[in-house]
Amino acid sequence: MTSAHRPDGSSETIERALVDAATSALRGSDRRPVVLGLCGAQGSGKSTRTAAVIERLGTSGVSAVGLSLDDLYLPRARRLELTRIHPLLRTRGVPGTHDARLGIALLQQLGARAPVALPAFDKAIDDRAPADQWNVVSAPVDVVVFEGWCVGARPQREAELREPVNALEREQDGDGRWRRWVNAQLARDYQALFGRIDILALLAAPSFSVVAAWRRQQEHDLRRKLEALGGPAARTMTDVEIDEFVQHYQRLTEHILRDTPSRADLVFRLDEQRRLRA
Repeated sequence: MTSAHRPDGSSETIERALVDAATSALRGSDRRPVVLGLCGAQGSGKSTRTAAVIERLGTSGVSAVGLSLDDLYLPRARRLELTRIHPLLRTRGVPGTHDARLGIALLQQLGARAPVALPAFDKAIDDRAPADQWNVVSAPVDVVVFEGWCVGARPQREAELREPVNALEREQDGDGRWRRWVNAQLARDYQALFGRIDILALLAAPSFSVVAAWRRQQEHDLRRKLEALGGPAARTMTDVEIDEFVQHYQRLTEHILRDTPSRADLVFRLDEQRRLRA
């Protein structure tokens, strides 16, 4: 855990608020598990705070697990098939590159009385990890912290899709076919998945402009970890590749920052160092 992810007491403030919201919902509902949706741009600290919330809940006797939207990515072979629809779908991340129905099934299973194997995605190989590496948890659980960059997002209106938002869209999606397909996927199974969320929390970046820097730091951390373990560090992205990569996320990230605060249960506005400012 790096100091960049826990710069000061604001992380504790955020985590305590998330824990309080989850336990309050748990007391007020007979539905299990309670699903805490945690939305935030890449590098905003979602996974770190998810782990901290699960640990805090556990110490108070509440069984909790984390489910990442990233771990619901379609296997690489299936994602490559999507390039028949549009070449930009080679890049993972946008709605349509996840198995939303698997997410719905997992949330149902986590409320039943049987062990559940939670899928894992290996970013170093850009593919789902082998099933024998999945985390098996005992169910039912009380709380699921469901985190992801577009968790809880709603689709855009047609008028919002007309103009490109960056160079990638202008040069590689001039007719808007990619962004309209992505938006259509978000309007379908993803809404059913997000409809299972009981509490929606947003880690709001100050603007999209800081996301590339946050994402570069994530990749640098991954590269150092892989190098230390003797893993395939060469497969991590360069800074130039990251800057292009995050353009795939810009449209929906900016839409989330405009649309979600008015309807989220908790909104944490962060500064460029991820400190809580409001």
